[in-house]
Amino acid sequence: MDKGDGLDRGKKSKPSDQLKLTEAELKENITKVLNTHNPHAPQNIVRFNYKEGVYQRVSVDHTAILFEMESNIVYQDSEEGRRLMLKQAEEEDRPDSVASKADKKGVKLGNFFHFTDRATQTLNNPPRQINCQTAPPPRSIFSATANQWQIYDAYCEELQKQEKQKATLLKKETDKSKKGVLVTETQVLFSISPLAKETKILERMVHQNTFDEIAQDFKYFEDPSDKFRGQEGTLLPLWTFQHEETRGLSVTALCWNSKYQDLFAVGMGSYDFCKQGRGMIVFYSLKNSSFPEYVFPTTSGVQCLDIHPQHFYLTVVGFYDGCVAVYNLKKKSLEPVCKGTPKTSLLTNPVWQVRWQNDDIDNNHNFFSVSADSRVVSWTLIKHELISTETIRLSVNGGLSNVPDDEQLQYFSSTAGGTSLDFHKQTDHLFLVGTEQGKIHKCSIHYSSKFLKTYNAHNSAVYTVKWNHFHPRVFISCSADWTVKIWDDTIKVPVFTFDLMSAIGDVAWAPYSSTIFAAVTIDGIVRVFDLSINKYEAICQQLVVAKKKTKLTHIEFNPVHPVIIVGDDQGLVSSFKLSPNLRKTPKVRKQMEI
Repeated sequence: MDKGDGLDRGKKSKPSDQLKLTEAELKENITKVLNTHNPHAPQNIVRFNYKEGVYQRVSVDHTAILFEMESNIVYQDSEEGRRLMLKQAEEEDRPDSVASKADKKGVKLGNFFHFTDRATQTLNNPPRQINCQTAPPPRSIFSATANQWQIYDAYCEELQKQEKQKATLLKKETDKSKKGVLVTETQVLFSISPLAKETKILERMVHQNTFDEIAQDFKYFEDPSDKFRGQEGTLLPLWTFQHEETRGLSVTALCWNSKYQDLFAVGMGSYDFCKQGRGMIVFYSLKNSSFPEYVFPTTSGVQCLDIHPQHFYLTVVGFYDGCVAVYNLKKKSLEPVCKGTPKTSLLTNPVWQVRWQNDDIDNNHNFFSVSADSRVVSWTLIKHELISTETIRLSVNGGLSNVPDDEQLQYFSSTAGGTSLDFHKQTDHLFLVGTEQGKIHKCSIHYSSKFLKTYNAHNSAVYTVKWNHFHPRVFISCSADWTVKIWDDTIKVPVFTFDLMSAIGDVAWAPYSSTIFAAVTIDGIVRVFDLSINKYEAICQQLVVAKKKTKLTHIEFNPVHPVIIVGDDQGLVSSFKLSPNLRKTPKVRKQMEI
């Protein structure tokens, strides 16, 4: 090679930017420790803990499996290996064993790794004889050809069989109806479908999986923003309930079941005189908002209903045509158990309120109704009949009774039609009646000739009057004159008056506090008041209806859960969860010892 190439092949080349180290640095030993932690694994994975209500860090698994295989051999010197060897030796000693019958010329050599096969613990079953086998099922060979006409004839025969079955069922229904036994299509359906209960459970499971987020909010979510709102609260939307057959009807009544706290009844009808027609009673459950549990169509519009507090399957309903009826959920019938109209009533007027009462001396179910014909009627359910007794007649001057039939029209011109009714929570014989003239009468079952007290409550019809659940002298009323008033029955002047600047549809006391109540107005707003916090304004005022033309009609508190349901004039029922500020229980004040 030429010397002029400028390269020295005998010496090692050294980069110009190499770090220069001293002799001490070169002789220094650097120790590196290897651990099992994966440096590429993420260390900041967190998950939300619904129980604690905070995000918590999740531990990361650093294990990496490179090879995995299930083994079928056992170490010979282990306890399991010795046990298998002894068992194998015992089997070889038996004269009927397979090993004793095998060729003894060759000796079986063991493996070279001191392991034994695990399969030696399995015994070989002896072959079965012919007399131990079961008899084979009978068999037959069939072959045929079918043309279009044969298929058509088969369908015609099947239709004729179905028509005969329907005719026999209708004949049985007519025979049993003559004997006083109610048989309807629902009974036939329930007898045909034995899996109705199982399918309902599956439907609820699918529904809860579909609306899992709402179910989690209902069960666990607590609005943390209440801490920054002071004493105000909010309503969290949950489920909405609507049935296709209830379109064109308004929600006229709401009532929760006393035993099953997730079940509530909805009365469907119309408050418009020109739009009267059919009605419907629908039972919904919070476990399934897609489809109602029970549906009862009615020929007249439903105006009110009430579920029995002890016998949860009995529901009394008041209709627009002046009739009342009792439905029994256990009967699985679309028709009521009994239906009645007051015999003393000359005019048919809407029944605006019905309320169950305690059973009488003979253990017969008893309820009261008030209607627009100024009558408060007591109804007694005896077997399958309703017997009515007039308790009191509402008039401008006072309660009267025993008016002759020929003077009813003249008397009706001076009467005051009843619009609402509620019985005292502790005293059974006391009740309040609201009238179309805006007055509230305090009455007693034992005195049918006069009112105990009269309150000049409102300037328009009283839509709702309800006793307080805790205080025996306090009741609340609302009217179309835009006001909600709270009363003490010993004072004829209201204790509190709230002007909501809109017609009020309904008002309800909270079951967990004596100072909390809620009201709905026709402008689609729900207002919640707490007198222990603010005596002048609502602590929650929230718009719950998107459409401007939709009016809210009724509201009810759930007896156990922090949930309210609101009905409107479009047949829609919406459920909301109360935030923590709206469901504070009052503190119990201990009386000071003197």
